[in-house]
Amino acid sequence: MITKKSFAGLIILVSAFVFIAASKYDVFFEIKKNFTIFSDVFTEVSLRYVDEVEPGQLMTTGIDAMLEMLDPYTVLIPEDRNQEMDIITKGKYAGVGLEISLQRGEIVVIAAIEGYSADKKGVKTGDSIIEIAGIPTSELSDNDIEAQLYGEPGSVLNIKVKRFGVTEPISFSLERERIDVKSVPFAGFIDPKNGTVYLQLLQFSQNCAIEVRDALVELNKQQKITNIIFDVRNNPGGLLDEAVSILELFLPAGIEVVRIKGRLLDNNQVFLTRVAPIFPDVNLIVLQNEGSASASEILAGALQDLDRALIVGERSFGKGLVQTIRPISYNNALKITSSRYFIPSGRSIQSLKYSHLERNEVSRIPDSLRQKFTTKNGRTVYDGTGIDPDVILEDKNPDLLEIALLKDSHYFFFANEYVAKNDTITEKSLKSKAFPEFKDYLKKQNFTYKTNSDRNIEELMQQYDSNQDITLLLDHLKSKVEDVKIARFDSLSNYIESQLFVELLTRYTEKKDFYPYMLKRDSLTRKAITLLADSKSFRSKLQVSN
Repeated sequence: MITKKSFAGLIILVSAFVFIAASKYDVFFEIKKNFTIFSDVFTEVSLRYVDEVEPGQLMTTGIDAMLEMLDPYTVLIPEDRNQEMDIITKGKYAGVGLEISLQRGEIVVIAAIEGYSADKKGVKTGDSIIEIAGIPTSELSDNDIEAQLYGEPGSVLNIKVKRFGVTEPISFSLERERIDVKSVPFAGFIDPKNGTVYLQLLQFSQNCAIEVRDALVELNKQQKITNIIFDVRNNPGGLLDEAVSILELFLPAGIEVVRIKGRLLDNNQVFLTRVAPIFPDVNLIVLQNEGSASASEILAGALQDLDRALIVGERSFGKGLVQTIRPISYNNALKITSSRYFIPSGRSIQSLKYSHLERNEVSRIPDSLRQKFTTKNGRTVYDGTGIDPDVILEDKNPDLLEIALLKDSHYFFFANEYVAKNDTITEKSLKSKAFPEFKDYLKKQNFTYKTNSDRNIEELMQQYDSNQDITLLLDHLKSKVEDVKIARFDSLSNYIESQLFVELLTRYTEKKDFYPYMLKRDSLTRKAITLLADSKSFRSKLQVSN
């Protein structure tokens, strides 16, 4: 029997459903209405604009402008960039195994990946690619070059290269094949006495956790691992699942390591460790810098929140937004920010706030608004700016001389010349032969660089160009500045020799052979080794200080 009271309740319930339905209807109506308006404008402009327009380009521009108001991670992935997404997500692509770069207007080979076609056929670091598929590279855009290098497995790519010391161009016929990009370029003992292993992870691509596990298990067979230095500097992130799988190597099963929260319930998820760890007791240090982002920050942040590792280096990038890839029409895809992630303490590490409602405003979260959280052991941590290291050790900022040598690729192009004339390199020959030749090379290149003093003198010379006395004084001052610059080169000789030796070693050895040399001179790695040398002291740093 329906009473007046129950009838009134029924009316309220029905009204609520009608309101919800109307709200949903309004959303879909707004979508339909605005899509129709957009379609009409697009059609009219494509057909009736005074000059002919390319509909595809017009649409891409419109889509890019629409997505630009959201955040830099929500983007359209056109069909011709599917290879790029394969590299990011799967760590695989079909190509000839070349890493290239544009330097001094030339397409140069940075590396021929070991074991693949370019390497097996004899393409070398330093070669300049002058022709691809019969077309001069000077006539090809970056996208054209990328499209030529990638392709179907088994297809052939013909290139011509210019090599220093060889008068005629060299032709290569290279076969495209499936290439697995290594996420772990090096893992090995760097302090065997204390059982300390160093492992570098370049990206969180598909199966990178297996790479990490296999590398560590194999090293543990050689000698029991006591300490691990995990290097994620300049690692931009990648697949969240892979970060969770790596954490499972060190954390007990059933531990929450990250959760994601989005607008839709489907985008909410809690990630727990699922298996018993292989290395439950090893001491861990994570090396990071401002280039460590996304999955790198999940790894470092979870280990920090659970007091399982010390974080050493610089503050990380601060990317706490999660993207998913949605397939759309004609083999395109939309990479869309769908949620935010939160590490075990409950904090977010997102450092920038994007507001599409306020003229695409982007702002950094001020220190005054950062919230305080605590780690498992009660150590204080904060949200809002990435992961703050437990031990701050920033890389030294290069000065103007160092920047000039790197910017103009002088190490790279000198190495091309040196390799053409010398069969080997040692530290002894570096000091006695290579370094003096490098100084001569820079003289022939008329190498110089501008300091602030140079710029000030130039401004004064323009201002007083008619005053001979002042001009003479400024000329004298300029020569003194040049003397200081020459002295600066000599004072940096150890650094320059080190940079030069690393560049030369890449020409004479495989990457794995020069890693130990580089790591001996890396300040963060040396600091990590020192911290791990005393296990008791190391573990005390993971406790709350009194």
